[in-house]
Amino acid sequence: MFTGFSPETIDFLWGIRMNNNREWFLEHKKQYVDTLYEPMKALGKGLFQPFLDRPGNILKVSRIYRDARMHHAVPYKESLWICIRQDVDWWAENPCLYFEINPDQVHYGFFWWQPKAATMEEFRKRISAMPDEFLKLIADTQTAVGQPITAALYKRPKVAEDSRLAPFFGWKGQIGCVREEPIGPDLFSPQLEQRVAEFFDKLIPLYEYCNQFKV
Repeated sequence: MFTGFSPETIDFLWGIRMNNNREWFLEHKKQYVDTLYEPMKALGKGLFQPFLDRPGNILKVSRIYRDARMHHAVPYKESLWICIRQDVDWWAENPCLYFEINPDQVHYGFFWWQPKAATMEEFRKRISAMPDEFLKLIADTQTAVGQPITAALYKRPKVAEDSRLAPFFGWKGQIGCVREEPIGPDLFSPQLEQRVAEFFDKLIPLYEYCNQFKV
């Protein structure tokens, strides 16, 4: 059961930012496990409950260790995240719902980082064929969450025959609806899980719509 993070969680994250080396990490590994990794797993387990009966979804908890094969300058990440997504080869090409914590803030919501160009072509075909369905989804989602859905745009977007779809024909990647919160007392309460779960629930229709496009 998720009972909240703690000031010690943030102490560890600041510590790894300022002391990103194996010696410091090993000295503070118990603090990492007890105050960051285990609470994150518990939060993920709670947030995943609505997805247990939705086929194909999995829950991932990130590793704090950087991939040594990538020759990073430092061995550890200064954040930890959980991700709900389809069981796919590379998460970045597919939509996800996520929660991440770092020394400065938490952020969570819907994100579709690097969809394939062919996937976005299928996306444009679908919204062109059924524009009212898509536009209603966007309007309903933005009203429910109280904020816009944003995206990185093509420099030269495709031309939409339906002018209402023109903004969405420009979508290239980094498609997201993300909420950010500063580090504060609300982070140290079990109510954090409910707050994130309610935000996820409002984003599920968008998440499931975008999961249709796999090329």
